[in-house]
Amino acid sequence: MDSNETNRPVTEATMGQAPETLASTSTTTEENNATYVPKQTKEEVIERLTEINGDACNAEKQELDLLKQNFYKLHKAEQDAARKAFIDGGGAPEAFTPQPDDTESRFKDIMSSIKEKRSAMQAEQEKEKENNLARKLAIIDRLKELTESPEDANKAYSEFKKLQQEWNDIKQIPITKVNELWKNYQLYAEKFYDLIKLNNEFREYDFKKNLEIKTHLCEAAEKLATEEDVISAFHQLQKLHQEFRNTGPVAKELREEIWARFKTASTTVNRRHQQHFEALKEREQRNLDEKTVICEIAEAMEYDTLTTFQDWENKTQEIIALQAKWKTIGYAPQKMNVKIFERFRAACDEFFKRKAEFSKSVKENMNKNLEKKNELCEKAEALKDSTDWKTTSEVLSKLQKEWKTIGPVPRKHSDAIWKRFIAACDFFFEQKNKATSSQRAAELENMNRKKAIIEKLHAINTQEIPEEDTEQTIRELVKEWNSIGHVPFKEKDKLYKQYHTVVDKLFDKLNLSASQKKLNNFKSSISKEGNLYREREKLVRAYESMKNEIKTYENNLGFLTSSSKKGSSLVTEMNRKVEKLKADLELILKKIEVIDQSMKNE
Repeated sequence: MDSNETNRPVTEATMGQAPETLASTSTTTEENNATYVPKQTKEEVIERLTEINGDACNAEKQELDLLKQNFYKLHKAEQDAARKAFIDGGGAPEAFTPQPDDTESRFKDIMSSIKEKRSAMQAEQEKEKENNLARKLAIIDRLKELTESPEDANKAYSEFKKLQQEWNDIKQIPITKVNELWKNYQLYAEKFYDLIKLNNEFREYDFKKNLEIKTHLCEAAEKLATEEDVISAFHQLQKLHQEFRNTGPVAKELREEIWARFKTASTTVNRRHQQHFEALKEREQRNLDEKTVICEIAEAMEYDTLTTFQDWENKTQEIIALQAKWKTIGYAPQKMNVKIFERFRAACDEFFKRKAEFSKSVKENMNKNLEKKNELCEKAEALKDSTDWKTTSEVLSKLQKEWKTIGPVPRKHSDAIWKRFIAACDFFFEQKNKATSSQRAAELENMNRKKAIIEKLHAINTQEIPEEDTEQTIRELVKEWNSIGHVPFKEKDKLYKQYHTVVDKLFDKLNLSASQKKLNNFKSSISKEGNLYREREKLVRAYESMKNEIKTYENNLGFLTSSSKKGSSLVTEMNRKVEKLKADLELILKKIEVIDQSMKNE
């Protein structure tokens, strides 16, 4: 046999590590995490753990960790729901005590059983690894002895083959000893091959058989490149590497070629495996980014702006929508998956805690408001039979104003308390009206006069083309309306609405007509303008000035109330001014368009 003949392919040195360390523990963790489907109930978790307990020695630690996280996530959700129900029912948060949970005790018992079995298994495995290490060290020592007796090398070949087979049959050893042990074994195996002097026929037969095996392994490795399940392909490749390592040498001139072919196929499978987990990590990172955005939205809630039940209800729907969106997003990276969920849960818990506090506070205020309105009812009922019309009217009016300043009461009391109060007030004023019939007659006359004014305004509104003095006529009718005294209380709002509706329409029509006339005059005089650019700049400045004026009016309107007659009149007048300014703004824009067209034509 050639003195340079060695069992070359057995050394995976060119792969960068010994075959025992090819599989990455981090990769295995990612695989398990990617395929684990969370259980929906604690009973499902316990059921799965019971199955695992039957074969605890072969259980995956990663699955056990995920099941444990799953159980306590469900357990915490149940406790949070019970706490919320307790608080919503009127209980004090500090008085809440979780109920005993039988499932938690069962969960801990099963986990303890699994842990004991796995600890015993691990101890046995460590012991076995130490025994395997001792056996392999003994084989290396015997190989060393064989290499030191060159004269008996041929006779020792059979023993060498037995030692080689025994080495392959021995399984795991302590991971820290793998590479060093493998190098020593290779060293003395190669030395032995350099010593032995087998006949050419036996050697060629051995080489041929090894070549067939390694060629088959290469083909199997190349086929894995098309395997759809890249994880399965990676694990199958590890087995092929073990077989390749255990197979003896081929002819010297073919060694580099067969190893290069196997290595190329391995590289393809490893690259696909790596790309798969890189894509998985990228997808998980995108999921983390999306969940982080959801957390930031939930955490950025402006609680100071939520002052009504409707505000809180609107935000509740937003939170529910965020929760629904969260469920559509997949897992985040393992080290952040639980943290990002806890962050979102904390934001949601904070929202619902504050909502409960708001509801409790509002209920307390409503009860206080009910007490105040009951007091007003008692005062009104004590005055309803009074005949001191003037003084009592003033007192009841003050009570009505005070009523408006008091906030809402519980809905179930709202109608009853209002009817009680208004009944007392109405009774007094009806008695007063009967006693003051002459005043009633005057109010009826005022009502008829105001109806006549409304009819006149309607007649003007039907004119397609307003007359020259129409605006002056309208203003005189408005002045007359304001000079007329009170009308019957029940007709006041109806008349007021009819009057302002027609007045607003008329002023809108007048503004439109005036704007059209102004635009026509502007068009006819545009050719006489000396400097169109200067005129355009003047219009632009006027436009900006009017915009600011409109904005000022609109801001002021936000601070006004139309609850009183005076306030309503002021609001109406300001709205009319705003509409007039908007019409003027539109006219300026049209004038600018006229100038632009004229400049374009020139």
